[in-house]
Parts: sequence; C-alpha cells; structure tokens
Amino acid sequence: MGHPSQFPSPLSTGAADARTARPGQPRRQPGSVLWTVLGAVAMGICGLVVLGLVGAQVGVAGVLVGAVSALVPVAVVVGAFLWVDRWEPEPPGLMLAAFGWGACVATLSALIINSTASMAANAMLGEGSGDTVAAVVSAPLVEEAMKAAFLFLLVWFRRREFDGLIDGIVYAGMVAAGFAFTENILYFGKAFAEAGLAAGADGGVLMVFILRGLLSPFAHPLFTAAAGIGLGIAVSTRSRALRVAAPILGYLGSVFLHALWNGAATLGGGMGFLTVYGLIMVPLFFGAVGLVVWQRRREQRAVRDQLPVFAGAGWIAPSEMSLLASLTGRRGWRRAVKQQTGGDAARAVAEYQATVTELALLRARMARGTAGP
Repeated sequence: MGHPSQFPSPLSTGAADARTARPGQPRRQPGSVLWTVLGAVAMGICGLVVLGLVGAQVGVAGVLVGAVSALVPVAVVVGAFLWVDRWEPEPPGLMLAAFGWGACVATLSALIINSTASMAANAMLGEGSGDTVAAVVSAPLVEEAMKAAFLFLLVWFRRREFDGLIDGIVYAGMVAAGFAFTENILYFGKAFAEAGLAAGADGGVLMVFILRGLLSPFAHPLFTAAAGIGLGIAVSTRSRALRVAAPILGYLGSVFLHALWNGAATLGGGMGFLTVYGLIMVPLFFGAVGLVVWQRRREQRAVRDQLPVFAGAGWIAPSEMSLLASLTGRRGWRRAVKQQTGGDAARAVAEYQATVTELALLRARMARGTAGP
C-alpha cells in the first residue's frame, strides 16, 4: 500500500474546479440560485414570525433561557445524524435547509394549524377539550405532514441527493431536529416564565430539561424517521406498488408514533407515559439504531465490492483500495495529506473520497435495477 503522500495530488489534476463544484454535478444555473435565495428568504421570514409568536408567549428572557437550554439536546441529535451520514455525506447546504425547514416552516405551520384546531375543538366539544384534540389528533397529523413535506420536495427536486434508507433517516432526522429545537425553546421558555429555573412540584426549566432534553431528545427524529424510511424504500425498490405504498405507510407510521407519544403524555398519566416510553419508544429507538448500523455496513460492503472494479479500470490507484474501504483509512489519509500538503489538499481528497463512494453506490443501484435513467 502506498503512502498518501505518493498519490497524485488532486490539486494538480483539476482541483480548482473541485473547489467550486462537486465532481459530476453541473454548475448551478442562475434560476437555481434564485430559487435558493428565495427559499432562504422564506425560511428567514417564517423564523422571524415564529420568534415573535414564541416571544409573545414567554417573553424575551424566556426565549433566551429556552434557546440556551435547547442547544444541548439539539447538538447531541445533530451530531448523531452527522455521524450516521459519514459514508456518503450529504451537501451541507441541504442539511442546513432541512434543519431550517423544521425549525421555521414546519413549526410555523404547526403553530397556526394546531391553534386553530384547538379553538375549533373548544367551540364544538366544550372548553378545555382543545388542548387534548390538538395534542393527540392535530399535532401528529399536521406536524408529521409538514416535516415529511421537505423529504418529498427533496425527492422531487433533488432526486440525486436522496437514494436510500440512510438518506431518508438522515434528512428526516435533521428536519425533526430543527422542529424539536424550536419546540424546546417554547417549552423551556414557558417553564421559566411559570416556575423559574429550579425543579420542583411546579416544574421549572430543570425538570422540563430532564424530560425533553435528557429522556427524549430523539422523540421527534424517531417519529419522522418512519416517513424517511418509507421514502428511502420507495426510491430504492423496483416495485411500483411499493413506491406508492411505502411513503404513505411511512407517514402513517410517523403519525401513529407521534399520537401514541402525545396521547400517553396527555391522557395516560405518569404510569401510562412511562409504559409507552419503556415498552415501545425505547425498543423502537434501539431498533432504529440497529437498522442504521446494518444499512451503513451494507453501504460499506457495496463500496468495498466496487473498488477492485475501479482499480482494474484505472479509475483509482490500486494502493488506494484499502484506504477507501474503511472510514478509518479515509480519515488517516486526509490527516496525512493535511499535515504534509495543507487543508486545501485534504478537502480535495475528502471530495475525491465522497465521489468514489457516490460512484460505487450508483453502480450498486444499477446492478439492482433501481438507479433510474
């Protein structure tokens, strides 16, 4: 095996273009840039509206305390999904857009529709019933629909960036992490406004942080992951029936889990909530972790199986095969290049590694007949 310093430097073979456009992808057209800017502006407006609504409910101090408290669980959740995404990293811009959609667009839509549903339920079913209806019926249907909407838009407009279960889980997790971040600001801010920081019989930020930040930071990502898995199955199967049924079943699974969680917290009391938490949600969480680990190993095998073909065709150097076959080898290669040549070369090597992975997974999908035209 050759040392990384013996490999041709990507900077000497056209890396100037690699720094401005991903290999194999066309440069962005002006229309694409315009839609990107408009989308960012729309998300920013939604975020400002959400901030104003939350501030009206909990005050400026509540928003600040809520935001600081919400940073801890969101950092853990986002870090976990970035770890999941290491084999075939998704574009940072799309990951940020997923988080922003959840934090701004989905949250604002949910606030408006859930508030409307609560008022309608109070008017039709009697005062006091609105919160229950909003929590158990409206919130699961609306929130999961708005979170899943980003995934459907991504498949429709950026199909190349969504090609399997891992992509579905990662993008669903990022959208849900953004949604949970804004929701946590509201809950932590309310707890601060009503009971202060200390935990006690009246709650307080610390008690709410234990419940939402420590015991259930992955609740929203777990719900929305069902929709992501459904879409991941749809884009990686040759069955037309499954392409239609999987996303629908995935969304319904998200709604069911969300309704079960909210119903246990709203109607089940302490024991009911603990029962659902311990017997359903915790096993589902570990099942999802097992699915991610299994799928990542499948991706690693797919890449490893294609490397001899690439080397035989002269697309990669034979000495690179063992480095590209594992995350440890890739990380060591980038570290050595960075020490010897600098950060630009290391980033070019990372781009090269990502391109090899994309090509290997594409050829694997071609072999299964799921790559599309």
